Amino acid sequence: MQVIAEIASVRDQILQWRHEGQRIAFVPTMGHLHDGHLALIKKALENANVVVVSIFVNPMQFNNPDDLAAYPRTIDEDISKLNMEGVAVVFTPSIDIMYPQGIDNHVFVSVPSLSNILEGASRPNHFNGVATIISKLFNIIQPDVALFGEKDFQQLAVINKMVFDLALPISIIGVQTVREMDGLAISSRNSRLTVDERQRAPVLAKTLRWISSQMRSGRNNYSELVLDGNDQLRAAGLEPDAIFIRDAITLQPVTDQTTKAVILASTILGQVRLIDNLIVEYTIPMTDDKKE
Repeated sequence: MQVIAEIASVRDQILQWRHEGQRIAFVPTMGHLHDGHLALIKKALENANVVVVSIFVNPMQFNNPDDLAAYPRTIDEDISKLNMEGVAVVFTPSIDIMYPQGIDNHVFVSVPSLSNILEGASRPNHFNGVATIISKLFNIIQPDVALFGEKDFQQLAVINKMVFDLALPISIIGVQTVREMDGLAISSRNSRLTVDERQRAPVLAKTLRWISSQMRSGRNNYSELVLDGNDQLRAAGLEPDAIFIRDAITLQPVTDQTTKAVILASTILGQVRLIDNLIVEYTIPMTDDKKE
């Protein structure tokens, strides 16, 4: 396995693979790798001859400098894990390499129809940062296929639209959220939870399952469902951040045409913001109360 930090060097390797007729899969990460990342890599190996993984903590997508500073960085452990998984190249650029003239002077990519709603409304420019760095990494690696976790549901929607609108010749594969035995969605941020917080964290997934069961049983007053879900989070000592019930394709409010909904939720637990989502596939009855 090669570990490459320079853009020119990784492009040289990609060019060599192209000449050999290799199919290339790409998994972008910010490091601190866990089983969720490894699931992406396993899926990548099923869809390509060679797999490239990037490790880059992207400052452009962080709204809070303290959150950026606290993000776990475990590069040596990450490289060891990737080597065991059969990854061909790990791309580890520095901030200066990715933003040579500084972040404020860098071109950015925006997906306005999806970036400014839901999570994007409370995290201004977050998805601009995501779209910009993914677009740049795609341009550097030029993969045939790229893989992303469905846990970051809105992020995946933003990337899918960016690829479609810019006519990028890349197939995007979403990989199902990997969970702990108690239902907690695996995340790099989970390592920052205290023992007590970790015990309470699965309530987020439990709440999503409860809302889903209510929807499947025919309950369609979504505003009240959201309030009830927030009450369940508070009762377990979690601070509700947001719960949305949206069309899973458009991320707009559900209509009588919706056949697949998504419940998107975030909560604050101690110093950590947890996110999760759950798909509900069924015909949702039209309701006069669809807003969260």
